[in-house]
Amino acid sequence: MQFGYGQSNPTYQLTAADGQKYVLRKKPPGKLLSKTAHQVEREYRIIHALGQTDVPVPRAYCLCEDASVIGTPFYIMEFMDGRIFEDPSFPNVTASERNDMWREAVRTIAKMHSVDPSSVGLSNFGKPVSFYNRQLKTFSTISTSQAQVVDVEDKHPVGNIPHFQDIVAFLRNSDTQPKDRGSLIHGDYKIDNLVYHQTQPKVIGILESVLVPAKRLQDQRLTCVIAGRCPP
Repeated sequence: MQFGYGQSNPTYQLTAADGQKYVLRKKPPGKLLSKTAHQVEREYRIIHALGQTDVPVPRAYCLCEDASVIGTPFYIMEFMDGRIFEDPSFPNVTASERNDMWREAVRTIAKMHSVDPSSVGLSNFGKPVSFYNRQLKTFSTISTSQAQVVDVEDKHPVGNIPHFQDIVAFLRNSDTQPKDRGSLIHGDYKIDNLVYHQTQPKVIGILESVLVPAKRLQDQRLTCVIAGRCPP
């Protein structure tokens, strides 16, 4: 069974003969727009490394880089039986529990920030400097490719994202670009990438562990602040 919501890499639930459930994540088929995106090998390495810390991640069982097996590289990890909220307002929970769940989200990302990469075998993981310049290069390449996609209705290219170049120019300016600070963080930390306990306001797992080695931690916290402003 394939999970259908918000997956950058196709993700499937596997059920073994004994009823045990697992999760398989694989690269998408076909030509990819970005060489740095969809790196399931990278995801596996991170999840496996964080498994020895107090950061709540699924247990990583195995990685297969042989594309001839199912068409693309993939890995298998633990299935976490909990609650996933697509709506950051946490519908159908009390106001008190909602506050506890947001606090738990902040505590969880703080645990990840506190991990010393060298202590979990990630001292050579990624590059600890020039984070923003690398991201700008990657997203500029993706944006250029996407701008050339032809609209199915008017048959014209969809064009550039409004104000994208303004943002790029601002972040490329050495006077306004935030300074690097080496740390492990989640590149897509939002509420639907967290698995909560079935009955408690406790995070039992972080999903889509797309981590980067250098970024200002303030940027990560802003994700929680922005989502926290959504109406209840």
